[in-house]
Amino acid sequence: MTAWPGFDPAAVRAIDLHVHVSIDSSGRTASPPALTEALAAYFKSPEKPRTVDQTAEYYRERNLAAVVFTVDATTNLGHAPNSVDELVDGARRNADVLIPFGSVDPLQGEAAVDEARRQAELGVRGFKFHPSVQAFDPSDPAHIPLFGAIEQLGLPVLVHTGQTGAGARLPGGYGFRLSLSNPMLLDDVAARHPDLQVIMAHPSVPWQDEAISVATHKGNAWIDLSGWSAKYFPDNLVRAARTYLSDKCLFGSDFPALTPERWMDDFAGLGFPEEAVRRIVKDNAVRLLGL
Repeated sequence: MTAWPGFDPAAVRAIDLHVHVSIDSSGRTASPPALTEALAAYFKSPEKPRTVDQTAEYYRERNLAAVVFTVDATTNLGHAPNSVDELVDGARRNADVLIPFGSVDPLQGEAAVDEARRQAELGVRGFKFHPSVQAFDPSDPAHIPLFGAIEQLGLPVLVHTGQTGAGARLPGGYGFRLSLSNPMLLDDVAARHPDLQVIMAHPSVPWQDEAISVATHKGNAWIDLSGWSAKYFPDNLVRAARTYLSDKCLFGSDFPALTPERWMDDFAGLGFPEEAVRRIVKDNAVRLLGL
């Protein structure tokens, strides 16, 4: 993987690996309006969705960088997401603080493989997946061609794990199945594709031990710590991130659901060794993303 042109990691104090850009200049959102409204109500965040340029301004003001993405769940939601092309163009325009990831709909089979290759040509630096929202089992052999293509492209995947705020407290959870986001399903992916870097997003409640096991066993598996205030991290995750997994854990906020300032302030309260903090908030991301 080549460096992201225009980005200097030394110029920022941290890299937030998990930032949603869920609206484009046309007003199109990543999810249908009803789901978008339910998410906002669940997280109770005062932060509103931002376009790619607004996101860049927010992070630049804070001397932070961000990996930005949307989620393509067109088949399951019956709703096409905001524009990946616009997101990549915007990230290139703001390359000092933004790094773009793409997203494709795994249920579209061969078309998803072609779209992944197209987005790689556009300049995405990885791909975001959400198995519960996209309604796919990452361990299903049907998805080997997609993950194999991304492996050949030399790009990482960032995959939601654990409970999700999407559909939370709605009847039937909006039809989303939490079981599809068990990190053990990604153990199969990491084993089949040893050159594919697999990032398990979020503390994987209720499967934290499973995520830690996968990250410990598979050299190509990582954990991003987004979506939860550090005050609520499971004790086993804190122990692992502080010591033997400090080189495989990554700062992520899940903005706008959680702000990077809140995450970093609460993380500082854990009292990690300085070397572990440096790794988690920036150095691991620099190494993983080839920055």
